Amino acid sequence: MKTSTLALIGSGPTSIYALQHILDNSEALGKQFHLISIFEKSSKLGYGMPFNPEFTDIYNLANISSEEIPKLPQTLANWLRAQDRNYLKDLNVVEFPIKDTEVYSRIALGAYFSAQLKLLIQNLKSKGFTIATYRNHNVIDIKTISNTTAEIITETHRFKFNKIIIATGHHWENKDQSESGYYDSPWPIFKLLNPSKDYYNFDIGILGASLSAFDVVTSLAHRHGTFLRKNNRLTFKLHAKASGFKITLHDANGWLPHLQYEQEQPYREIYRHTTRETLVNLKNEKDALFIDTYFDEICRPALLKALEKDDLRDVIQLLNDNSFDFKQFIETMAKKHEYLDSFVGMREELELADKLLKRNKPIHWMETLDDLMYSLNFHTDLFSAEDHLFFHTEIKPFLMNVIAALPLQSAEILLALYEADCIALINGKVEIQNKTTHGTHIKIVDEDNNETTKTYKLFINSSGNDTIAFDNFPFKSLKINGDISMAKAKFKTLSRIKDVRSSVPEDALLPVNDTLYLNLGGIAIDNVYRCLDENGQPSQSIYDLAFNHIYGLRPYSYGLQACNATSQIMVTSLLDSTLQSDEPVEIQTITHTYDEERML
Repeated sequence: MKTSTLALIGSGPTSIYALQHILDNSEALGKQFHLISIFEKSSKLGYGMPFNPEFTDIYNLANISSEEIPKLPQTLANWLRAQDRNYLKDLNVVEFPIKDTEVYSRIALGAYFSAQLKLLIQNLKSKGFTIATYRNHNVIDIKTISNTTAEIITETHRFKFNKIIIATGHHWENKDQSESGYYDSPWPIFKLLNPSKDYYNFDIGILGASLSAFDVVTSLAHRHGTFLRKNNRLTFKLHAKASGFKITLHDANGWLPHLQYEQEQPYREIYRHTTRETLVNLKNEKDALFIDTYFDEICRPALLKALEKDDLRDVIQLLNDNSFDFKQFIETMAKKHEYLDSFVGMREELELADKLLKRNKPIHWMETLDDLMYSLNFHTDLFSAEDHLFFHTEIKPFLMNVIAALPLQSAEILLALYEADCIALINGKVEIQNKTTHGTHIKIVDEDNNETTKTYKLFINSSGNDTIAFDNFPFKSLKINGDISMAKAKFKTLSRIKDVRSSVPEDALLPVNDTLYLNLGGIAIDNVYRCLDENGQPSQSIYDLAFNHIYGLRPYSYGLQACNATSQIMVTSLLDSTLQSDEPVEIQTITHTYDEERML
């Protein structure tokens, strides 16, 4: 007799993929669960914050094509082809025919996900599951009742479940100070639009030059001018009454992202360039920096093959020298991304990318490095504190600025604005000094330690930080009762705070007896995403798949393919009693499932 109940908190992509994997294993899981409940705090099911029309704008692009989206009942392209043209126009889908390789609007992707959720619910019901959906139900707390039961508390009701999956997605705390024209995040993007519909006839500052910053750029630009195509080149003309409108981007390195590129394999795979046994066996007790070993043994040969295909002979020569390490590789490839003028460099790259896409010619080294880092992300149990510091300070900024792919349409918009003298980029680290009624005052420190200051009437923080510190974990009872714990990693070479380099904040260091740990941020989980309590024991009922809760332990859980893989790992654990023991699931155990299942 089926006795178990399961709840999903959140109805966005991670929950949707969890339901897809439950459906794929419905024969086995149907014997276990008689009820699946889905809680969503908004009125719309299935959208997820980045794709919800209540948060995002019609002009914002999804940054992913249909061929890159993991399996759901329908592909994005096929779903779009089945829609009425008038409805597609409302989703800002206006170019036909629909292509598997094209990037469409965020709201189109949101509507697609919502439709897939409806199909999954129908299919699960046909397999015998009872599905309950709760819109407008904001979960404000979770309490553990017993080893096998926990309680979800909303603003009006309490519900008991045997398994609870936290998949709440993005979270933005409201730290805006609108009276100073300061916004701590761009979301919801409509708050940045002038309610009186007057023009912003002044310089607007944006902290960040990555994908979310360009969402702000496109939303504001479309309301201050007109984009026209002449001789197959996009141009921008300011409205007559918007003559002072300009946007200034601030990036520490002065980088604009690389552009969308052709890929041999649009899906990431955990073991495309290595095997489970090889990777796990790389780590030994003497390794202070496991990432160095991973680079030498796994990355170097894979990257050499990729660079050979790309005919990058100068880098091949460097990489063939065993003393050329991971940091040097990052610095070398970053220099290839540096231009005296980043917009001029983007124009050159756009012309090259367009040629490569038309010739279906991939950029192999980027695709290979993305796969390698995706694999590394699911093996962070092997990391020391030193590894985590290296990943966060050296690798991740490079990945997010150089590997993150900007759609070619976005690049065209940026270049049209640049050629109309409506956008600029300033490199240097930004420190927000104060916020007054006159605006937001910032200090900029360049690579030569030269300092300048600027004041903006409107300043938007688009650095993309939606992570949640342990002390701010939203379900307070779990923290108060010790049902969750802080994510941390042990230093291999250091035992005293004073030995750690000065760039590490002291409050990130945790001395325990004679051992020194690094506070990674967020909460601790085991390898099947069960919350670990203050004694390091896994919960039998609560799983956390929310990337902004577990960012310390999963630093490169990026995009829909990570949503899919994460939910698949969790569902796999529901199928296997050995993965539900009273002890944390070790990396050596769960990685067997990475081999058995094709983790896209």
